[in-house]
Amino acid sequence: MTAKKPLYERDPEAWRAHLAEGNATQPRKRVGADVLIRDDDGRLLLVDPKYKPDWDLPGGMSEANEPPAETARRELKEELGFDIRPGRVLCVDWVSPHGPWDDSLMFIFDGGVLSDQQIASLTLHDDELRAFVFCAEDEAAKRLRPYVWRRAAAALEAVRSGMAVYLQDGWSTRKLR
Repeated sequence: MTAKKPLYERDPEAWRAHLAEGNATQPRKRVGADVLIRDDDGRLLLVDPKYKPDWDLPGGMSEANEPPAETARRELKEELGFDIRPGRVLCVDWVSPHGPWDDSLMFIFDGGVLSDQQIASLTLHDDELRAFVFCAEDEAAKRLRPYVWRRAAAALEAVRSGMAVYLQDGWSTRKLR
C-alpha cells in the first residue's frame, strides 16, 4: 500500500488556495525605515515633519510589499532630493501597540557620512517637512522623542561596534532580561 501524497504534490492549486486562506487571516505589521546620516563632524541629520510635534530621523513608513531598504531610499529622495542606497541595517525595533496604532517594526539603515557637496545638495522636496538640520548627539537627544532617541543611539552604537541590534520599544533586549 502506498502512502498518500501530500496536498502540495497532489493538488498544487488547492495547496496555493490553502496558503492564501492562511495568509488572509495573518496579522499585518506596519514597517518603517529610517536612515542614520552623519556629517564629517559626526553630527546627525534630523528632519522636522509638519505632521509630528518632534524632530525625526529621515525616513518613513513602507508602502504595501515594499522592502524596508527601498522605503528608506524612496523617502530620502521624496523628502530631501537625495538618492542613495542605504547601507547595512543598524537596528530593528519592535514597537508595541500604542494609542490607535498596532505594533510595528522600525528599521534604521546606515546612510554613511555625507560630503560637504552632498550636504549642499539636500533640499526640501515635498510638503511633509518644515526643515532639516545636522546636530550633535546631545542636541539630537533633546529634539527627538525619547524612544526615537534610544533607537538612534542604539544605531550609533551599531555603527561604532559593527554589530546590528534588536530593540523592543527602543530598549536593548539585553536590558529586558
